[in-house]
Amino acid sequence: MYKVYLVGFMGSGKSAVGRRLSYLLKMPYYDMDKELVKKEKRSIPEIFEQEGEAYFRKIETDFLQNFRNESCIISTGGGVAMNEENIRIMRKTGLVLYLDATFQDIWMRVKNDKNRPVVQNSTKEELEQLYKKRRRNYKKAAHITILTGNRHLRQVTEYAGYQVNRLKGE
Repeated sequence: MYKVYLVGFMGSGKSAVGRRLSYLLKMPYYDMDKELVKKEKRSIPEIFEQEGEAYFRKIETDFLQNFRNESCIISTGGGVAMNEENIRIMRKTGLVLYLDATFQDIWMRVKNDKNRPVVQNSTKEELEQLYKKRRRNYKKAAHITILTGNRHLRQVTEYAGYQVNRLKGE
């Protein structure tokens, strides 16, 4: 079993790269947030509103510990790497790829997204501070950092696929 985890700030391209990488590597793809929504039978904003962030972070860890015993690609939630246990689980069970996008690129992608509670409840400046804080943990979690600036989705995906195959020895 070999999992590939995509980490990075919200809007860094984890879902888009994950879907394409799945096709390229012929491995199943799962979006962690979508899997949690399916399991909880409510949206992420509803989970945050009804249970709070601590509960959401707990179900993220439960997901990493218990999700499918198969080789697959998983795009993680933007805050998953803020938990040391999550980093340990991901590094132990697979390859962690950090998609490193600039804050300006991220801001352009997420500023109007109503499904991101953190965006809706933060100013641009607060979001940038969160971005800077989380980057340290993404780097700590990552086996490989992929800079996404000035690269097309295809280029990022092909490079990620190359790294996965290289480390698997193919």
